[in-house]
Amino acid sequence: VQLVESGGGLVQAGGSLRLSCAASGRTPSSYAMGWFRQAPGKEREFVAAISRSGTITSHADSVKGRFTISRDNAKNTVYLQMSSLAPEDTAVYYCAATFAPSGTAYYAGRDRYAYWGQGTQVTVSS
Repeated sequence: VQLVESGGGLVQAGGSLRLSCAASGRTPSSYAMGWFRQAPGKEREFVAAISRSGTITSHADSVKGRFTISRDNAKNTVYLQMSSLAPEDTAVYYCAATFAPSGTAYYAGRDRYAYWGQGTQVTVSS
């Protein structure tokens, strides 16, 4: 599975962005997907995850109520809608995928993911 993120950029605090992750290769709809982020000098951290069916989602406490993960299996694309952005959201955002044995499986641990995109930079100015 190949993953390509897009949609990052520079935004003012309080603004919104939507990240996209286009998947290609062997049956992307069979994969659970996730978004992670890594700020300079920090470890890569979990942001959100979604089951392969799209019916189950999970979000980190730090982004709950502000970010929403979704997917469109017809387009082989996963999205991360981000609103009320704050400077502490500044990071490189990565899309990740892993084969899911069931339609409801999802994963928050980065070690569960086998495939990663190259990342897209999100910078929030104060």
